[in-house]
Amino acid sequence: MLSRENMLQLFPKSARFVDIYLPFIQAVTNQYQINTPRRVAAFLSQVGHESAGFTVLLENLNYSADGLAMTWGTRFAQKDSAGKYIMVKDGSRLRRMPNADAQGLHRKPEAIANRVYSDRLGNGSEVSGEGWLYRGRGLIQVTGKNNYRACSLALFADERLLTTPQLLEEWQWAVASAGWYWDMRRVNRLADGDDFEAVTKSINGGLNGHAGRVAVYQQALSLFEVCQ
Repeated sequence: MLSRENMLQLFPKSARFVDIYLPFIQAVTNQYQINTPRRVAAFLSQVGHESAGFTVLLENLNYSADGLAMTWGTRFAQKDSAGKYIMVKDGSRLRRMPNADAQGLHRKPEAIANRVYSDRLGNGSEVSGEGWLYRGRGLIQVTGKNNYRACSLALFADERLLTTPQLLEEWQWAVASAGWYWDMRRVNRLADGDDFEAVTKSINGGLNGHAGRVAVYQQALSLFEVCQ
C-alpha cells in the first residue's frame, strides 16, 4: 500500500527524504497494525501535518509577537474589560493584539519554549530550560519531559531520550516515536470510525490545522482504496 510514488504524490516536498523515511514508515505501520486505507490515511495525514509534509522533525518556535497572540491567545493577546480579545485590522483580515509579554518574546524561540512549556508535561520551571530541551521532536512532535520519558522507555527500555532528546530528529526514531504515540493513544480505533475530528484531537489536543489534515486524509483515502 505504501510506496515511494504514493508518498510523493501526497507529500511532494519530501522528495529528498523519502528514500530514508519510507522503510521506517513501512515497518511502523506494519508493527502497529496501521494496515487499512482509513488507518493509513489517518496516520499519514496527521504525521504529515505535524512534520510539514515529512520535511521537519524539530518544532519551530520562532514566533513573532502576532504569531504568539494568535497561537496562545490566553497568554499573549490583549483583552478588553469584558474579557474579549482586542482585534485589529491587518489588510483584509483581523488579528489579535499582542500583549507586552508577546512583544518581549518576539522572535526568541528558546525563551518562548521555556515560557509556554514550563511547569507542565513534566517540565520544570521556566528557568530550568526544560521547555526548550523537550520541545516537539519527531514526526508527531513528542513534547514535554513526561512524554520523552515514556517514549524512551517504550523504544529503548531506558531513559536515554532525557539526556539525548535529539535522537528524535533522526528519521528512524522520528518515525518510531510517531508509531509509539499513535498506538499509545489507540488512534487506530478512532481512525476506524467516522469522526476524523476525534483523530485530530487525539494527536493535536485541539483542531489546529484540521482543514489541512482533512484534505490530505481524503486524498490519501482515495489513493489507498484504489490500491487495495
